Amino acid sequence: MNPIKGYLFDLDGTMYAGTAPIQAAVDFVNRLEATGFPYLFVTNNASMTPEQVADKLVSMGVHVTPEHVLTSAMATARYIEKMTPGATIYMIGEDGLRLALEERGFHVTEEAKADYVVVGLDRHITYEKLAKGALAIRSGARFISTNGDIAIPTERGFLPGNGALTSVLTVTTEKDPFFIGKPEPVMVDIALEMIGLTKEEVVMVGDNYHTDILFGINGGIRTLHVNSGVHGPAFIQEQEKLPTYMVESLDEWTHA
Repeated sequence: MNPIKGYLFDLDGTMYAGTAPIQAAVDFVNRLEATGFPYLFVTNNASMTPEQVADKLVSMGVHVTPEHVLTSAMATARYIEKMTPGATIYMIGEDGLRLALEERGFHVTEEAKADYVVVGLDRHITYEKLAKGALAIRSGARFISTNGDIAIPTERGFLPGNGALTSVLTVTTEKDPFFIGKPEPVMVDIALEMIGLTKEEVVMVGDNYHTDILFGINGGIRTLHVNSGVHGPAFIQEQEKLPTYMVESLDEWTHA
């Protein structure tokens, strides 16, 4: 195998658990930062800006800047830019998605007439927002969802995720969306562009087999499973496709 020249990291369950940092991961990333080793945080969260993600990590002791963050909102905007520069977009989502789209020069409209309907997590969702999205899709707009996460972990428990909101439009329009976030491989190519490495040179680090590990497998890159979050070693060993590596925590990982 080629030497590892960069890392992609998940966040929740890998870098922190809710509001508590996972110290082994914090220390590992800080060592990467101190030596100038390339890395990127890859998150399905489309509601936060890269600045907000970086601020949360900094508050937990991670020496990071917004340039080290790739959200599914950013990846969505980059994907559409390649497909249809200057498109008109009807958006369901929050500030992280809106800013990512506007920074790429898209016109975000409030009308049910657009080139694309883009759905991200919206904790202020209304019937009217969904109605306009459905009308736009039925009128020919391309249907994109930032990610398919059906539930998200919070201090209150698991709450409806973006995949749950997206499913309303899927059912009512009978149209399937194109998903951008993990475990779909779209963000792999975008992440590699951002850190200037090839698939053979990077490793995806995560705790969730269904999102992080399958993201790496689907994207053709090596994977490192850490037992600090959703899935433990017993579950991993039952899977048909296994991660390239598995450790209890990043304290055990010495490849960098």
